[in-house]
Amino acid sequence: MRTALLAAAALIAAGAVLAQPPAVSAAGDEMKAVHATSADVAEGKRVAETACRGCHGPGGVSDTREVPHLAGQRAAYLYQELKVYKRGGRGANPMTNAVKLLSDEALLKAAAYYASVDPPQPAPAPKSAPVRADPLQAAKAAAAACAGCHGDDGVSKIPGTPSLVGLDPKYLAAAIGAYKSGERKNDVMKALVAGVSDADAKSIALFYALQKPAKAATPAAGDAAAGRKAAAACAGCHGEQGVSASADTPSLAGQDSQYVAAALAAYKDGSRANDVMKGPAAALDEAAAKNLAAHYAALTPQAPRVARPLTTAQLAERCDRCHGVNGNSTDPRSPALAAQRGDYLEKALGAYRSGARKSTAMAAMTEPLGDADIEALAAHYARQKARAVIYVPIPAK
Repeated sequence: MRTALLAAAALIAAGAVLAQPPAVSAAGDEMKAVHATSADVAEGKRVAETACRGCHGPGGVSDTREVPHLAGQRAAYLYQELKVYKRGGRGANPMTNAVKLLSDEALLKAAAYYASVDPPQPAPAPKSAPVRADPLQAAKAAAAACAGCHGDDGVSKIPGTPSLVGLDPKYLAAAIGAYKSGERKNDVMKALVAGVSDADAKSIALFYALQKPAKAATPAAGDAAAGRKAAAACAGCHGEQGVSASADTPSLAGQDSQYVAAALAAYKDGSRANDVMKGPAAALDEAAAKNLAAHYAALTPQAPRVARPLTTAQLAERCDRCHGVNGNSTDPRSPALAAQRGDYLEKALGAYRSGARKSTAMAAMTEPLGDADIEALAAHYARQKARAVIYVPIPAK
């Protein structure tokens, strides 16, 4: 298979300097440095002007939404990606049609041309740049309105009011949504969450998931020992120690007993609709429900497995490990991100997160990212100064 272009020093403007041996691409091709002459670059320009300019702009600087800049990009990366498109590796895509009739040699020369031209200028910083300085502080601010009833740290001190610690954030965010939509009947809660956006609901849920779990500081009216036997029927969903293994099912360990008993009564009379819970709740009389609630109140809650959110700077530091300082890659296999179009970066990161664009490494990096993380990262790299790179051959000893 034809070897990929790393880059020739004569073709690339001064910038970072890298000396390294031949590498192996993600596709398994051995990559060796080859020289591209001025004639090769001129031919690459002709190919680019004919096949690429319409979308990627003159000189590879795009003015089309979600279409990337190619100017100053690493040649080996461009060449490998063009081959992926050519063989249909991205499915039905306009890029496939654009390159499918081009030879590998033409793709190689086009990659050399784009690597040789000046990179784009950084995007100007908007007046309200989407930088998440401290996501947890934002989550704390969103949860502040809940403290009056649920406690500053989500541990209830009011009988009948649930603790919010120890709950998977997915479950708690869904519960907030159910109160907002009226699916859960509670006029007070419906009014309180009416103005809470989905993003704020997720922030609130995340804040409480990250708090140190503790038992509700409320009395339990039932007999915990008597409730232990009845709890055996609940263990399949809520866990033997009241700690659920499912994000869709609440943990009950340490929960306020009066709230649990009231929830069971609501499932029993149908005022709280849930086909799974209706049957088990129907089998409990008021005393048995109180005993069951007392049992769970006596158990020790556990924190759900939730990663602490990172700031944009911390996320970018992780990205820089492969993509270079401030997104200026010195690895020929990794694309430069500096000064790339922000809307394109958002689209690409979203595609890696959803699995539409395949990469084991990028899937792992993007899986925990929220939409706000992706938006902030894309804006961060779009504002970085792009720098060219020279690959220096190491003389044989």
